[in-house]
Order: sequence, then structure tokens, then C-alpha cells
Amino acid sequence: MALIGYARVVSTRDQTVAAQLDALRKEDCARIFQETASGANRDRPQLAAALDYMREGDTLVVWKLDRLARSIKQLIETVEGLEKRGIGFRSLTETIDTTTSGGKLVFHVFAGLAEFERSLIRERTRAGLDAARARGKKGGRPPKLNADDLKAAKALLADPEINVEEIARRLGVSSATLYRHMPAPRATYGNQAV
Repeated sequence: MALIGYARVVSTRDQTVAAQLDALRKEDCARIFQETASGANRDRPQLAAALDYMREGDTLVVWKLDRLARSIKQLIETVEGLEKRGIGFRSLTETIDTTTSGGKLVFHVFAGLAEFERSLIRERTRAGLDAARARGKKGGRPPKLNADDLKAAKALLADPEINVEEIARRLGVSSATLYRHMPAPRATYGNQAV
């Protein structure tokens, strides 16, 4: 039944974990893992080491929620994973402690709000796409090659002296993009096999 601390630098402005370490030491954490990886990076070796180190009955302690996860979704997934292993979670700044019934309630309210927010985002996105379609708009990224580019590519492909890579370079795209827009370009438009 140990308290295990986790500290992480979250931005270039926050270059030190000193304040976090002081707070975690004050809580008498048996061991503290320190990370300097970005929150955007899901591959955080010190967090993985902390989670691997922990046993049922232990509690993961962080100074602030944003030190553990970059998004509510990531936070909820992490804390639910801890809960399945019988490990508690405590955030000192937000005073959340999932080892207490009140702390679990607060955390589940967070989880419910996050799910509600995701549902609203999905609904707004769907409504926006439907409205755009009704106005004749198409979603997605514009094609790399327009009709004039394709016409030029077909003309260039007719010349067996120019290879597909050169045509793609002239059009400012990769060979793969040219193939995506014109499958088997040489077989169709030129005399030479690709």
C-alpha cells in the first residue's frame, strides 16, 4: 500500500519538476518517477515504469491532472486501467482521490462530462457536415492534382522518353500521388511499361 509519485515537465515554460517533486515528497511517496516527455507523446517510459512498478493497493500520485494526461479521454483511460488493477489515483492540486468514495464520485463526474462533451462534438460535427452537403460543399482535403494537371500528365506520359518520376516532379507531387490519380499510367497513356 505505497504512494508512488509521477512528475512530468509539460512545456518549455515549465522546465523543472522541482515544485512537483516537493509536493510529492511532502505526501511521503515511497518512490517518484520523473518524466521530461511531452504530454502529446503517448510513449512515456517513466510513466510506463511507474505503472509497471505499482501493485494492487498502491496509489499513483500526481501534482496536477495535466501531468498524467493530455486529454480527459487519456486521463480517464489511464485511471480506469489503474482501477482494474486495484490501484488508486490521487491528484494533489484538484484534490481527487479515487481511493475514497467521494474521490471516485468526483472522478466519475469528470468521466461523464467528458463523454457528454464527446457526444456534443460528434453531433455538432455531423450537423455541420450535413449542412455543408446540403449547400453542395464536399468535405475532405482537396486533390493534389486538378483536371489541368491530369491533362498535362497524360500528355507527358505519351512521351516514352519521360519517366513517371520526372512527370511527378514536374507536377510537384510524388510518384505515389500520380499513381493514385492515374493507376497504371504508362500502360494506359504511353508505349513504355512502368
